[in-house]
Amino acid sequence: MDLLEYQGKQLFAEHGVSVPEGRHATDVEAAVAAADELGYPCVIKAQVQIGGRGKAGGIKIAENSDEAREHADAILGMEIRGPHGEGPFTVHEVWVEQASEIAAEYYASLILDRSEKKILAMLSAMGGMNVEEIADRDPEALVKRHVEPGAGLDPGFGRELAAAAKLDEDVHEAAAELLAKLHAAFNAVDATLIE
Repeated sequence: MDLLEYQGKQLFAEHGVSVPEGRHATDVEAAVAAADELGYPCVIKAQVQIGGRGKAGGIKIAENSDEAREHADAILGMEIRGPHGEGPFTVHEVWVEQASEIAAEYYASLILDRSEKKILAMLSAMGGMNVEEIADRDPEALVKRHVEPGAGLDPGFGRELAAAAKLDEDVHEAAAELLAKLHAAFNAVDATLIE
């Protein structure tokens, strides 16, 4: 089963992964109320199961209640096509979350590698864009390592992956901890992909 972003963030939070506080909304009034409750700036995000939402205008920052209303009104009901022409997907719900100060963006995922019958951990210092674009443009920027079946994702494995991916050294421990939590969530829900 594919999850929407907010459902994935709720799952992550259940497994100790730090996520920004947010609220789910299916209409403009609920989105504005959520934004007012969370405070400004906040982000209004279209909830559809496709990448490229930001480029399509489905992610907007609101600095005040009027902007939250304007953005929610524009996003709810809009149709979004995926980066490869998938869709269109009509937006019926939004996720309103606190805006975050972003110092750096990284990419992390765990995927079931069926050919190897193992979980494949992937990490990159080049987050914030489609992972496919990263892999096409610079294959070495996406570091991949298999997790042995029955083994946990220990801190040493996570630190080694963070170093190989050339993450800033001051985040190696946090990256190792995050990967361990993602691994626990992956196993708990019998996932095939978490990113």
